Formats: sequence, structure tokens, C-alpha cells
Amino acid sequence: MVVLSRPSRRTNLALLLLLAGAFVTGWLAFGVEGAPASRAVSVLHGVVGLGILVLAPWKTVIVRRGLRRRRRHALAVAFAVVVAVCLLAGVAHATLGPLEVAGVSALDVHVASAVAAVPLALLHVVRRPQRARASDLSRRTALRAIAVGGAAALGYGTLESVTSVARLPGAHRRATGSYEVGSGAPSAMPVTQWFTDRVPRIDVGAYELLVSRPDEPTLRIAYGELLAMTGTTRSAVLDCTGGWWAEQTWRAVRLDTLLGTSGYGSIAVRSVTGYTRLFPAEDASALLLATHVGGAPLSAGHGGPVRLVAPGRRGFWWVKWVERVSVEPRPWWLQSPFPLQ
Repeated sequence: MVVLSRPSRRTNLALLLLLAGAFVTGWLAFGVEGAPASRAVSVLHGVVGLGILVLAPWKTVIVRRGLRRRRRHALAVAFAVVVAVCLLAGVAHATLGPLEVAGVSALDVHVASAVAAVPLALLHVVRRPQRARASDLSRRTALRAIAVGGAAALGYGTLESVTSVARLPGAHRRATGSYEVGSGAPSAMPVTQWFTDRVPRIDVGAYELLVSRPDEPTLRIAYGELLAMTGTTRSAVLDCTGGWWAEQTWRAVRLDTLLGTSGYGSIAVRSVTGYTRLFPAEDASALLLATHVGGAPLSAGHGGPVRLVAPGRRGFWWVKWVERVSVEPRPWWLQSPFPLQ
């Protein structure tokens, strides 16, 4: 095998690229639903992350050499610790299942440390820049990159095999990396929402759904009227970016029943909390407004009295506590990939 012959600037550049790749693929994994795309992204994320571990022996030599110099090392040490915690938490989630201590899961630690690593990485690069050179684009560099990638892929395959043979919880995770919790038992399904939201108190008796269609007055549909319209029953998987999934039977009304069909713009679904997501107009027949799950009215924690069911999309698209649906002129992709509020 071709390996890096000695610690060098190229090791630092390779680590920087791997860290960036791990961060990008990690967030991409949050937005992708459905195999094989989610599986491909998940595998790539794992291989890139293990690539960082492959380079760790060379990096430790660089670190030891740097510690002998008289300079401030607090930032570099903090960066290394955060990255190590991120990697360990990621491996724990992928193999040992939805571990949780005091309400904090391994996935929470993995994501939080990844976010914390970003400013540390930027400061580290500014203080100790590693400039690429034309000589880096050489056959030897390519062979070394292939060797690192092969070793990382081998490590990933070995880890997956051990997880399967040992029958660890990770062998049963979904392609997205999520674990099944509460399928067919809504009361056992976790209560989660976007981090800026809190479960609101909604008076069902006073609740009204606002429906806005182009060139028409806004409709106000009382909860009782909406119940009379919920004639669709569908089984759909809610796959939350919190690391769990559940398949439930939802009783709902299709959005095209409320909004009709439109050949332009997008569908905006807004929560009473202000949380809003845009969807392609052509998805109206696939999107549902649910009032019941598992034959019972939705609880407040699970989005009651009305929540969106968006089959084939990750949990943050499933808007809870819906107060308004409307057809908007702006395209659906003109929004943040992940909600900002």
C-alpha cells in the first residue's frame, strides 16, 4: 500500500478537505430521504469521517512536533478535542444505537460538535494557513489519496461487518442512519420539534385553518369542518433528523383538495409558531394535512390539532401545528435548505 511517507503540509491539507467533506455530507444526509440516495450519502459520510482517523497517526507526529515549539496551542488542542468527540459520537450512534444520557443523544453530540468545529477550523486555518501548490497535483499525491480512501472504505466495511455479526443496534438502522421507535404506537413516538420551536397551546374549539388560493378570498376552515374533510388514510414513515423513524397510519385531507392544482409557484405551509416550509406546487396531491394518527386525534406534542404529512421527506418538512396553507408565486427552492426559525 502507498502511504504518506512523512508528516507534511499535505497531511494538513488532506485533513482540511476531509473535514469539509464530512461536514457537507453530514448536512446533506439530513436532507436526503429514500434509498439508494440516502444510503450513498450515509456511506460517503462514514468513509470520509474514517478517513480522518486514517490520517491521525501522521497528524499526531505533526502535533508532537508543534508542541515543542513556543507558541499558543489552546486553539489547536480545542479543535482536535472537538473533532475527536464528533468522530467518537458518530461511531457510537452508528453502532450502538440511539444512546442517550440526561436527554442528550450521541447524535446530538455528533451534530453539536460538528457545528462547534466550524469556527475553530476557520480560526485555525487563519492562524496557520496551509497553501496548496501546483506540485500537490501529482501522480504520487493521487496514489496517496487513493490509499487513504481505500483504507477508510475498508475501515467502514469492517465496522459495518462487525456491527452486523455482533448484532449491535446499528445493524438495524435505516439507510438515513435513523432507528425505529414507536411504529404503529403513536404514544411511543418521540416528541420533537425544530430547535427554535416550543409546543404551543392551541384551543381546538377556536382553531381555524387559513387557506389562501390565487385571486380568491382567504378561506377559514374550523376544526370540525376540517375533520369532515379528512377522508384519506395513508401509511407513511416519519424519519426525524433527531435519529429516529416511525411508520404510522395518518388520517388526513390532501392539499390539492384544499388548494386545487396549480402549475406555478409553490405551496407554503405555515405553523402557528411561524415555522414555514415551501413545497413544489405539483406535490399538492402527495401532501396531507393530518388530524389523526393511529386512529386517535394528534396530541399537541405530535403536532395537533393539525400537522403536515410529507411522505418521502425528512421530519423537518412535516410542519406541526399548521395554521395556514397557501399558493405562493415564489419557487419552492427559494428558501434555506434547513429552516432558520
